[in-house]
Amino acid sequence: MSRRAGILAATLLLAVSSAATISAHAQQAFPQPLPEEPIPSVATLPERYPDSYVYVHDFHFKALLDGRAAIVDVSSPSSSVKGHVSIAQFGTILPTTTGSEIYTGETFYPRLTRGERTDVITIWDKATLAPKGEIVLPGGKRGQFVTLRNAMQFTNGEKWMLVFNFTPGSSVTVVDLEARKILGDIDMPGCSLMYPTGARGFSSLCADGTMMTVLLDEAGKAKSTSAGKAVNDIDNDPWFMTPAMVGRTAWFVSFKGKLRGFDFSGDKPRDLGGFAMVPGDAEKGYRPGGWQIASSDAAGRIYVLMDPNGAPGSHKNGGTEVWVADTAKKTVARKIAMKNHTLSIEVTAGAKPYLVAALPSGSLDVYDANSGDFLHTVVDATNDPMTMTASGK
Repeated sequence: MSRRAGILAATLLLAVSSAATISAHAQQAFPQPLPEEPIPSVATLPERYPDSYVYVHDFHFKALLDGRAAIVDVSSPSSSVKGHVSIAQFGTILPTTTGSEIYTGETFYPRLTRGERTDVITIWDKATLAPKGEIVLPGGKRGQFVTLRNAMQFTNGEKWMLVFNFTPGSSVTVVDLEARKILGDIDMPGCSLMYPTGARGFSSLCADGTMMTVLLDEAGKAKSTSAGKAVNDIDNDPWFMTPAMVGRTAWFVSFKGKLRGFDFSGDKPRDLGGFAMVPGDAEKGYRPGGWQIASSDAAGRIYVLMDPNGAPGSHKNGGTEVWVADTAKKTVARKIAMKNHTLSIEVTAGAKPYLVAALPSGSLDVYDANSGDFLHTVVDATNDPMTMTASGK
């Protein structure tokens, strides 16, 4: 055998030996072939979500047409994101607290960004996260802005929905969710958003500092309209428009750190008074800051996101501490230092609640709400988290 032939034979032998070794290792690593996976393969969620589930509205500023809400189990840092529902074009999400549906207010154009506008309420199944129907909203007037939870609300035992419209004239569309039909529109000039009031009705904050209340009849039409004296100091210390809810009581937070409670269980809002979390009226110092800046737990405590560098105009900057207020004693019971700069907060339901802090990065820091201890981070849960809604709240 020539030297060249010998080298070739040795090379072939080495290649065969290496292939045999790789095959043996592969058989050890994967002794059985992987089972065939059916396509499509769709997991399902429970029809009633655990208390640890939170809907995180990802506004998705870089692609507003592709907004969505992530359903996140904040009890664990891994496998936390359970699914998504889309919320197109400055949309809003409103999940039922006891039922099996999620509702989103959305806007569509046939040419993506142009053409005839269509506003809809999309109905999603909680278990499959699949769309199961929609209700077309007339007039192309659904309010479009960076999401606020009180732009869509339930009334009449979650049988009806209230949708805030802005053209810039403001009105409310009443939707019968059971019959899947529109009941009518109610004009409310100079007033914005809705706070469910009584058995069938809502209140709204108005530009003159008053609160207008509309009670509805059985057909969804306005039965009565009333307004009280000015309670919101628009010029000097206005309220954030998304309150922390304790049952039917709303606790509004002012830009300078005052709390003011209103009981909406009756036919008219009942003013419960309030107190200042921050003493004095300093131009700079601790002030509430962020987008969703307040939440509550099952014990009725109010959690407020605070910015130590607050000043006039800083109310959207976010914060680094959460102050826990005892409304019965009218005092700040404790303060929780945030691990990272925080944009929005939500507290989950139940006796052992989680405090969830949405970060500008899209991740979620999770704390034990009772102790204030940091637990873990859910990394990259969303792109641009704005509002959060805890399951069952």
